[in-house]
Amino acid sequence: MPDTATPVETSATATEHRTHASVVRDLTSRWPEHRVAPSLGRITALTELLGDPQRAYPVIHVTGTNGKGSTTAMIESLLRAAGLRTGRFTSPHLTALTERITIDGEPISDERFDEVWGELEPYVAIVDEQQIDGVACTFFEIMTAMAFAAFADAPVDVAVIEVGLGGTWDATNVADGGVAVVTPIDLDHTHLLGSTVAEIAREKAGIIKPGAHAILAGQSLEAAQVLLERCAEVGALPQREGIDFGVLGRQLAVDGQLVRLNGAEGPVEDVFIPLHGAHQASNAGLALAAVEAFLGLKALNPDVVRDGFASVTVPGRLEVVRRSPTVLLDAAHNPHGAAAVVAALEEAFDLNPLVGVIGVMADKDVRGLLETFEPALTHVVVTQVASTSRGMPAEELGELAAEIFGAERVTVAPRLDDAIEAAVGMAEVEGVGTPGVLLSGSVVLVGEARGLLVTERAPGAPATPVEDDADADWDPLERDLGGEEPTDEERESWT
Repeated sequence: MPDTATPVETSATATEHRTHASVVRDLTSRWPEHRVAPSLGRITALTELLGDPQRAYPVIHVTGTNGKGSTTAMIESLLRAAGLRTGRFTSPHLTALTERITIDGEPISDERFDEVWGELEPYVAIVDEQQIDGVACTFFEIMTAMAFAAFADAPVDVAVIEVGLGGTWDATNVADGGVAVVTPIDLDHTHLLGSTVAEIAREKAGIIKPGAHAILAGQSLEAAQVLLERCAEVGALPQREGIDFGVLGRQLAVDGQLVRLNGAEGPVEDVFIPLHGAHQASNAGLALAAVEAFLGLKALNPDVVRDGFASVTVPGRLEVVRRSPTVLLDAAHNPHGAAAVVAALEEAFDLNPLVGVIGVMADKDVRGLLETFEPALTHVVVTQVASTSRGMPAEELGELAAEIFGAERVTVAPRLDDAIEAAVGMAEVEGVGTPGVLLSGSVVLVGEARGLLVTERAPGAPATPVEDDADADWDPLERDLGGEEPTDEERESWT
């Protein structure tokens, strides 16, 4: 933290008299993260005032279109298994802002979160006054700076930082990752990042810094060319999935899969991953390569690898939150992610009928998402994401779904609790096979569904289903605000 203690102490003292809800209101009143103000000017000014905390520890930086969150979680789990103290910054969150900033696998407490904001607030005010590029510090920029500062104060041995959006202009890119990880790139956020895979890859390639290790997932030809050109331009060392590392074999296992990974010094056998799908196996290959690169291209002890992967938890990724019928949550929000989910469902679950509950953001490729899910779903119940005005209205989504599924396979239920109840009823009434329900289409929707279907549990423990009751209203932002009703503007910023 900065040496100029006086303003920090003044703000910290003031923070003692504020509630966590008021701190959340301060932050969510700012420019929301889905409205990008492409500039590193504000975050650079802010981190310089703070003494550049992001330079106090080495960084592993993760970008890509899909798989960023899972890969980040796997990398951190491996590092902790190796005995390192870790920081992890991810976005978005499912139910609480504090989830975004974790130290040694634990989200920081509400109290520590509020303290960090109190320490940063006067410096944010200084940058706000400058109106760099015409904008005050945004919500995501402040969250990023808070993570950097919290990690420096901890202190951590290494920070694993997930890009918020893109790469080059993302606020996290003021950190220079010695290891840059790029998960598969596809079309998403095209209104912000570019209309072609090559344009999006160029934006994401910006996290590959001079001399870094670049850990590259299998990519389309146009994305791979852009990434390798960036490596050549800055003198980064590329390692490519399928050539330098990857999955050598995999088989289904109870509640996950058993994989054989190509490590720095040869195969690592019998690695259990408590996640489903070939895409998660690939993410594990990326994570192992990233950690071994961070350690100087040295192999991890196989037992450490097994321990690290076995303890990975990634809520909202084909997460089973109820049985009889099986209810799954997955935060797929674009066609590429949905295709991975469909493949994993076919491989790991024998669900018939399978009823979908889908709620989406209006700015996504909704048609592409529905078309990808259509072959896998017997029926779809469309609903509305309640926490944000960005959610596509249920009636509008229903009309589009009817074009793709046929009207007889579509039910409209604007309230999520009603949608879940309807889907469970449809799945059970068929009376044949093994019924299931999949909730998907938006990270925010999955967060709302977890609030309805999962009870609080100890960190690292499996999800605990709520007994057959999906009638209670759930508003994650209202929880962060201590039970107070959020305004429309706060909902917009929070998501």
